[in-house]
Amino acid sequence: MSKVILITGGSSGIGKSIGAFLHQKGYIVYGTSRNPNQVKDSVFPLLQLDVRYVNSITNAVSELIQKEGKIDVVINNAGVGITGPLEEIPAQEIKNNFETNFFGPIEVMKAILPQMRSQQSGLIINITSIAGYMGLPYRSVYSASKGALEIITEAIRMEVKEFGIQLTNVAPGDFATNIASSRYHAPLKDDSAYKITYGNTLKMMDEHVDSGSNPNEMAYAIHKIIETSQPNVHYKVGSFMQRFSVVLKRVLPDKMYEKLLMKHYKL
Repeated sequence: MSKVILITGGSSGIGKSIGAFLHQKGYIVYGTSRNPNQVKDSVFPLLQLDVRYVNSITNAVSELIQKEGKIDVVINNAGVGITGPLEEIPAQEIKNNFETNFFGPIEVMKAILPQMRSQQSGLIINITSIAGYMGLPYRSVYSASKGALEIITEAIRMEVKEFGIQLTNVAPGDFATNIASSRYHAPLKDDSAYKITYGNTLKMMDEHVDSGSNPNEMAYAIHKIIETSQPNVHYKVGSFMQRFSVVLKRVLPDKMYEKLLMKHYKL
């Protein structure tokens, strides 16, 4: 039987590319969207789900189990970007980012684990970010939320291994998607102490996304992981320099690495 796959945030960007590729490969794919009725071009069905609300998550998971009787793979892909000097990001926007990027995936895992335990099998893939491996200037909240998901996945992976359930993280670099248009930007204020450096960094971040890799690279990587019997704890998908930056973080002295980042962002 074909594997049943659930992808949160499957209506656009990386999630849409992953879902379309897996659908083409013959998997039974369901995506999710906060407003599925507004999505007209999806090649796989979309369930209504907002990861910020537990009832929305449990309803979608219950609906999928009723339809298919099982869930083999869950891809926690829903996420939002956020930029700005930490001093100028409203507390509510920080909380909203963590609700989507961190607490949301946790609640999805909580909802799905009883079904996977009963099956004695299952794979959960958490989409994080290479930005989660380091504190990036003006992306502090995003780096923190994705880094938190990386770490918690390491712990849960050990907790559920005895039930035949596997977890892994996949950290993408910059991909050419619409994430830049949908993320929260702290306003660029004329009287801000960060006006020049934040403005320059914001422009650089948008250029990186616009010139990013094809999202299909993520789809290929996810497909390979699904077909792997024993997935690794972490995967990184992106340009060589983005992946190498994680290696440098591990081997260089902290202050030397900080200088490299500041030089890169012209700070």
